[in-house]
Amino acid sequence: MKTWFTVDTDDLRHLPVHQGHPTRSKKPFTGSPERMSERFQQGWTGFHRWMATHDHAVTVFLITDLLEDPAFSPMFRETLRTYGRRITVGCHGHTHRSWSAWGEDRAGFEAMLVRSEAHLALCAEHHVRPWFRAPAGYVACWMAEGLAKHGFTVDSSVNPSWVVRSKTNGEGWDSVTAAMERVGLVERPWFTSWGMPANGPALFRFPLSVVARRAWRRLPPPLKAEEMDLVTQPDADVVTAYVHVLDFARNNGTWTPPLPRHHR
Repeated sequence: MKTWFTVDTDDLRHLPVHQGHPTRSKKPFTGSPERMSERFQQGWTGFHRWMATHDHAVTVFLITDLLEDPAFSPMFRETLRTYGRRITVGCHGHTHRSWSAWGEDRAGFEAMLVRSEAHLALCAEHHVRPWFRAPAGYVACWMAEGLAKHGFTVDSSVNPSWVVRSKTNGEGWDSVTAAMERVGLVERPWFTSWGMPANGPALFRFPLSVVARRAWRRLPPPLKAEEMDLVTQPDADVVTAYVHVLDFARNNGTWTPPLPRHHR
């Protein structure tokens, strides 16, 4: 068993409280809608620093409107050059639209995939993999066909916890997983602990954080660069873990994932 370590690139402007959700996005963002926040830049530096402390492979799920910021693109390319085959890049949408919360929009979803893929092809080149993660984990069955049509082979949007089952728009996690598998995608759900979320925000929200951090310290060894093909093999025993770039800005940029000591 291995751990697939992934990092999502949500900036402050992408948070559902500001963007992408029909009811949660109530607070206008007061910063620049087109530029990285200082906190994101600090997080990216922290992520870069953490990458230098180990030899694990990491997949970055990129929100591609970041690439329209002239300051982000060279920073991103430098990371790719520095860590080479250890970095793969997947699609996290062009913006952070919570797709399943809005109802079925196949045309809009596919147009977003085309736009996002074009950005990735220009900037990330051979690092790109046809792997998708729905923004904020809002995913529905109708999205599966669009992903398959545009050549995606892996989806990693399912958070199989009852706490967040509403994100499937009433369909349920099992139905979404089945829909992905019917069209030939490998579904890589996020790992949970005792049926509770254990990734991303769960690492910092008490009491979820108590369960999540303990679970992280029991994770199996992370995948190496030469093992990344296991992600695409449906029978491979792979656990999916993720954090956000913004997490690396915590503790004045010194935060690192709570991995087992022998995996750091």
